[in-house]
Amino acid sequence: MTFDEIFHITLMQGFAGLSLFAVLLLMGLGLAIIFGQMGVINMAHGEFMTIGAYTIFLMSALTEAYAPGLMQAYFPLAIVCAFLAAFAFGWLAEWALIRHLYKRPLDTLLATWGLSLAMQQTFRSVFGPKEVSPTLPDWLMGSWEITEGLDIPINGMFVLGLTLVVTGGVLLAMYKSRWGLRVRATVSNRTMANAIGIDTRKTDRLTFAIGCGIAGVAGAAFTTIGSTGPTSGSLYIVDAFLVVTFGGAASLWGTVVSAFGIAQTQSISEFFLSGSMAKVLTLLLIVGILMMRPQGLFAAKVRR
Repeated sequence: MTFDEIFHITLMQGFAGLSLFAVLLLMGLGLAIIFGQMGVINMAHGEFMTIGAYTIFLMSALTEAYAPGLMQAYFPLAIVCAFLAAFAFGWLAEWALIRHLYKRPLDTLLATWGLSLAMQQTFRSVFGPKEVSPTLPDWLMGSWEITEGLDIPINGMFVLGLTLVVTGGVLLAMYKSRWGLRVRATVSNRTMANAIGIDTRKTDRLTFAIGCGIAGVAGAAFTTIGSTGPTSGSLYIVDAFLVVTFGGAASLWGTVVSAFGIAQTQSISEFFLSGSMAKVLTLLLIVGILMMRPQGLFAAKVRR
């Protein structure tokens, strides 16, 4: 195999890794807000992604049945509905369960793990055990040929664009909005935030719901590259925690860099190695770097 062929294959795998990067980043952003900013170990985060994916499937089925003329335009609205559905379920989960466990992080792990099992069984009862796929608009199909033999899937480009918009929105909201200011104040010193009049309970609930809503958007993106089943979200929860931990638990910028590095390493390695060996190689690299830098790539600045 010549150098040009290796370079061409590596470039193709790199473009293929962008779709994985988009899903991991959207999952990681939601988890970075919930785990990194709030300290809640949400093992049900993958199931909120599944809620978003099933919302897309339902919107597709309803549009196809009752308004087939809108099939080319339903997808952007379905993404908004996926966010709202996951946001609503996240709000409810925080009110019913999470708010009682903020000072007991290990208990949140057990409680949300039980919640994830219950949600998976609910998906299985409502949608069945088989995987389903929505009918995507025609403009999401096909590919864009850059050079001869090098095609970029249009759905991958759309998902990447969606990810950039959501990432920019989260960063802007976290550092330029009143909600972001309240979140950062609550994370920094909850007692002082209460003393100056910030409703930390309301901030916690809204933050948890927004993190779940972003996971719903990740589910919407996932439907363009794979089919959805009751356990689809659980397949990404370990990778999402790796992204957040490797990037730095309280760093949104670290989440972006970590998601890109993990996705590209795994995607390029999968061509030269088997899928399981590529996963092992990625994990070994992450473990090795974390042994040298336990705080992650981007450590949070703490005022002492």
